[in-house]
Amino acid sequence: MSDVDFKQALADAGIPITEAGLRQAWEKEVAAQGSKMSNTSAYSPFWRVITALVTKPVMWLITFVSDTVLPNFFVKTAVRKWLDMLAWEVNVERKGATKAKGVLLFTRDVAGGALELPAGILVQSAAINGHVYQLVTTQAATFADGLMQLEVPVEAQDVGAGYNLAPGYYAILPVPIARIAQVVNADGWLIAPGADPEPDEQLRLRVRNQFSAVNQWHTDAVYRAMISAFPGVRPDGVYFLHGAPRGPGSANAYVLFDADVPAATYLQQINAHIRDQGNHGHGDDLLVMVMPETQHALRVNVWPRSILTVEQRTKLQAEVNLFIRAAFRESGTGDYQPTLTFPQSRFSFSRLGEELHQQFAGIESLRFETADILSELTIPRIKTLQVVLT
Repeated sequence: MSDVDFKQALADAGIPITEAGLRQAWEKEVAAQGSKMSNTSAYSPFWRVITALVTKPVMWLITFVSDTVLPNFFVKTAVRKWLDMLAWEVNVERKGATKAKGVLLFTRDVAGGALELPAGILVQSAAINGHVYQLVTTQAATFADGLMQLEVPVEAQDVGAGYNLAPGYYAILPVPIARIAQVVNADGWLIAPGADPEPDEQLRLRVRNQFSAVNQWHTDAVYRAMISAFPGVRPDGVYFLHGAPRGPGSANAYVLFDADVPAATYLQQINAHIRDQGNHGHGDDLLVMVMPETQHALRVNVWPRSILTVEQRTKLQAEVNLFIRAAFRESGTGDYQPTLTFPQSRFSFSRLGEELHQQFAGIESLRFETADILSELTIPRIKTLQVVLT
């Protein structure tokens, strides 16, 4: 976590940090008290007793102080409950886990007659890196006569950001329903994003930001603190555009969301918090918006190793597809650790290719037919993706 060597800091302060150093300190203190010792061998019964009763407990204490107490005095190195207490000092609390909420689009086979759907219907994704995500309908719904499609409210089975999947991922009914032809999470399905318990690194960023926001004048830091307090918003995922983009006294705050972005109503809550409570700055007008997107058609040719079976090739193709989509923030990364897309940066396909080689031993070679993506205040998204086995 840190390049700070707290044990060396103790040594620099003149505190012995090794058994040999402590022994020298004991000998010096004994001599200072006017005592004389003729047997200072390591095998001396006296020194063995001293080591057992004094030196070892002091070494335990030094290790505890250098590895636990001192690191947790500072925001940069504190972890878990220690970091929670430092956050409390600046009026910041760790955000808890939340469940994703949204709507699914149900389509039936014929429009005639009414059709009732009970609450509690399960809809799931295909396996993503070995994990299947499930949503459940939260209320009963009815197709009116002549209606072919119906939006039904749903909630994730569990908490976590992994349920914030992009459109099209939730399309499987584990228990088929008579007269229902299709179900899918369409564009804009997500109303409120799911979130994991806030990790230390994000809480640490919010605590650091709070030091800049302490004056409570309407600066970037203050607005970042307000916006990142909402579930699903990372403190390093808020970008500002100054220079009166919507006229004198205006500024924009762009929020970067992973996977599918929340519905407009979620951003309305953030804007209402800023507007209705009189939180105006940068002049008079700050508007919070979703980070603008750029759409990209991607194609990658993959040469599998010759020893792979047909089944293994098919699995490799599907996993490469998911890995690339994870890099473009369409789903949780799980065990995958791709380099993610970011605004104001270059997305390197050569690096992505290197990461694919590291992740999948079955790849002999691969080639992307896409140039690197240079982003301004935008986030790259996938328009189409082709993984071609060659």
